[in-house]
Amino acid sequence: MNLLKLLDTMCPDTNSSEEKDMFFSRREAFRQFGDLSKKMAMAAVPLGILSALPKVAKADTASLIGVLNYALTLEHLEYRYYQMGLDSGVIEGADQTIFMKIRDHELAHVNFLTEVIGNVLGGMPVAEPDFDFTAGGNFSPFTDYPTFLALSQAFEDTGVRAYKGQAANVMESDVVLTAALSIHSVEARHASMVRRLRTKKGQDTVKGWITNASIGTLPAATQAIYMGEDNVTHGGVNVTSLTGIDAAAVSEGWDEPLSKDAVLGIASLFLA
Repeated sequence: MNLLKLLDTMCPDTNSSEEKDMFFSRREAFRQFGDLSKKMAMAAVPLGILSALPKVAKADTASLIGVLNYALTLEHLEYRYYQMGLDSGVIEGADQTIFMKIRDHELAHVNFLTEVIGNVLGGMPVAEPDFDFTAGGNFSPFTDYPTFLALSQAFEDTGVRAYKGQAANVMESDVVLTAALSIHSVEARHASMVRRLRTKKGQDTVKGWITNASIGTLPAATQAIYMGEDNVTHGGVNVTSLTGIDAAAVSEGWDEPLSKDAVLGIASLFLA
């Protein structure tokens, strides 16, 4: 299910409070129906087997809100960056359509996460912070197009790993997990697009995916974004030994998760 369909399913536009009440009542009815079918199926399972299963705690609402507000902060950053880039005129004419589309995607993510946090989970969506995309005067993304593209790649690559890093924290909520996966795949397409665009313009030689933990021609300060991307062991299996494929190629086949602390450390460089 793509993001727009998910928006329609979870948070449709309504013209009245009665329509919204009807929607949430219908959603609750389906949830209860699903719970009933699960209970019926579980009733047929021998008690001895049930008692042997590990108890998995459901992700509580406060935890889910925390994860989604973390994601919302990143989406605020990306949306504002692209909006300011478009407003500045730094983006070359032929590329403006690309970044208008990416900007629109990021705005959709912001609105979507805000709706889920506030009207589905009953939480308080985090407000957009003030950003300093010069990182204290170290970058000039809105007057130098190569710098704009470099930071765009850094933000998108960070976003992909950030969403993957939170998957385990939302996997007990089908709704939130589906939302996160939908956004994650779009962020990956953004990252690939920007990486290829930089290479096409001769600014780098990077592929559409990450090789080892290489930063290419990005500033040294971006190394934290790519730490761990040279991992070749998955599920306890060394894939290079198993397949004979070289480590660089194997590293390209997996995106590694990035912890919340690591992501916030990266993002903090661009907070005013």
